[in-house]
Amino acid sequence: MSLPEMERIEALLPQWVEESRQQCSYGKVASYIPELSKSPIGALGIHLINSKGYSVSAGDTKLSFTMQSISKVFTLILALMDNGEEAVFDKVGMEPTGDNFNSMLKLELVQPGIPFNPLINAGAIAISSLIAGKDPKEKSGRVLEFMRLLSNNQALDYDLDVYRSESATANLNRSMAYFLKDNGVLQGEVEDVLDVYFRHCSIRITCAELAQMALVLAHNGINPLTGEELIPRRYVQIAKTFMTTCGMYNASGEFAIQVGLPAKSGVSGGILTLVPGRYGIGLIGPSLNRKGNSIAGVALLETLSQEFDWSLF
Repeated sequence: MSLPEMERIEALLPQWVEESRQQCSYGKVASYIPELSKSPIGALGIHLINSKGYSVSAGDTKLSFTMQSISKVFTLILALMDNGEEAVFDKVGMEPTGDNFNSMLKLELVQPGIPFNPLINAGAIAISSLIAGKDPKEKSGRVLEFMRLLSNNQALDYDLDVYRSESATANLNRSMAYFLKDNGVLQGEVEDVLDVYFRHCSIRITCAELAQMALVLAHNGINPLTGEELIPRRYVQIAKTFMTTCGMYNASGEFAIQVGLPAKSGVSGGILTLVPGRYGIGLIGPSLNRKGNSIAGVALLETLSQEFDWSLF
């Protein structure tokens, strides 16, 4: 991790952001959650931070957005910390699906009827049921406090408009949750579990906070700015493996080839990614490609990875 590399990133990043921003017109903002349809289609911003706390930003990094599916990485980690591997992977599998993130097709077709992995909607709903707490309020509070710890921002909170919008239109997620309950996968009452799920998806964040969370993952659970271990190394390893194989929906293989970094996207247009041992990266670009990933954000990450040879493969 050389300072000259960071200086070069700082010098070239504004130009690369503007070049990648041109891709925004080829995508669409998410509309199936009505509140997300208000996102600015032409926005693009990125923030990088290294282990010394030196950071570089370009573009619309003041724009805040909800975590959506990015939160699934951290609820998985928290569920692992609460329950251990055996209990978690009794309820969700470890394999990519090749299907859309909100598909329930294989829940019925492939036995034993558990979600293929924790980063698709069905898997994340099952994971939400494993968060420790006596009721949805306590479970959601623990998730929020965990996000605050990792992002180094105690003011992190929910976007209640997005939460309500997501809850009101979640017919497919409810169908999956009731199917999981009937199949013996879901623990607790369906609506209680869904409330935890909707709330962690609606946590509002910025690129800088997302990059700070990614930095902890890049250093195997240790915050390099303080030296404190926040997550057991083994659980970070599991999370990063899922990010590589499943983190960019059913475009994860293409992303692995073109960018080659562990990453997780959300339909708000956010992407969390990292260069192991070096950088945490947070990005926002609400215009999505047909796979549900930020169209300009993916283009920008391709440029960065190729310019600096960041691919792990």
